[in-house]
Amino acid sequence: MTAAQTPPMATPRIAAGALFTDDAGRVLLVRPTYKEYWDIPGGYVEPGESPRAACIREIREELSLSIPIGPLLVVDWAPADGEGDKLLFVFDGSTLTETEQGGIAFGDGELAEWRFIAAGDLDQYSPPRLVRRLRTALAAKERGDTLYAEHGNLPT
Repeated sequence: MTAAQTPPMATPRIAAGALFTDDAGRVLLVRPTYKEYWDIPGGYVEPGESPRAACIREIREELSLSIPIGPLLVVDWAPADGEGDKLLFVFDGSTLTETEQGGIAFGDGELAEWRFIAAGDLDQYSPPRLVRRLRTALAAKERGDTLYAEHGNLPT
């Protein structure tokens, strides 16, 4: 098959992040300096890098934490206007101990602040598409499962 005969294929942007919680079950959100909303720690996958490796790298770069990352919670197909197709991976970052929380330091200058937010208050910090993804990730964590989502929602 020649290049001219190859059917069009999606070339999505791929990002990976970690869902960290505290002992009360609240979600760790960070405030990036380059966004208008709060997000989970993570970022885009680099060429040749796996989503899990990108998540580990981003946690180390953004939070200065070198800690184990748990299983995949959610894969979310979430295209965005102006950005095209996107595949977003959310891994279980587990419950951060007080010692780990004390070790958080912004290593790369992309973050200005972090805090734990109750699941019911996430919509005050993040856009609806991200809140849906985070609530789906929390459900996957509670079930001990991996879920597939589209725009943060489970397909019907």
